[in-house]
Amino acid sequence: MKILAFVLCALTLTATPMRAADLLVFAAASLKEPLDQLALTMPGVVVSYGGSGTLARQVMAGAPADLVVLAHPDWMQAMDESGDLVPGSRVDVLSNTLVLVAPSGHADVSLTPEGLGAALGDGRIAMGLTNSVPAGIYGREALTSLGLWDNLADRLAEVDSVRAALALVARGEAPLGIVYGSDARVEPLVRVVATFPEDSHVPILYQAAAVAGGNPKALTFLDLLTSAEGQTAFAAAGFVPLMPQ
Repeated sequence: MKILAFVLCALTLTATPMRAADLLVFAAASLKEPLDQLALTMPGVVVSYGGSGTLARQVMAGAPADLVVLAHPDWMQAMDESGDLVPGSRVDVLSNTLVLVAPSGHADVSLTPEGLGAALGDGRIAMGLTNSVPAGIYGREALTSLGLWDNLADRLAEVDSVRAALALVARGEAPLGIVYGSDARVEPLVRVVATFPEDSHVPILYQAAAVAGGNPKALTFLDLLTSAEGQTAFAAAGFVPLMPQ
């Protein structure tokens, strides 16, 4: 598996967050707004956000997380196979859409070589790292499926999380970015100029699981994420819920 190979060669990790809560949750950066809201309903919960690949590598290196919520099942599978998750606790939580964003006021963009070329000019497309950040992985699949990858592979500005890609577009440092639909909703300085077809990439899937050896209360918070209350909060933030609301 490409991701597992990347794990083996990723010897240098970013700094591991220090425990500062009864329950420490590691979560994909795109989840920040609704997950912050849900964390307030349970005392002692602190959420540390980052790229899913970075967070998974930290857990496998011994970071003191109790629960992980990541944006791609391959990273969850890597942790499961390494014995870092509580057996049987891994669940599907959410889905999302994949969109192309540009600075606010920009016209819609056609997902064709001509349309993207005109919108890019001399700039680059901001997106997550295409071999580790889920939004980057989905983005590469979508561009490949639409026959756009070969023309754009050397026109990328790859960053370590989907929110970092969003920020590049919001600051005007990249003319286009590939992010989740939920991300575009929280940044008023960008607008969605195209939506990638659902069949151009594998379904976007967020999964959560309790970390082996962590606080057993992680299972209580995990239940909240898949409850009607949790799914409603995620839907209000632009995610696609997988459970009844």
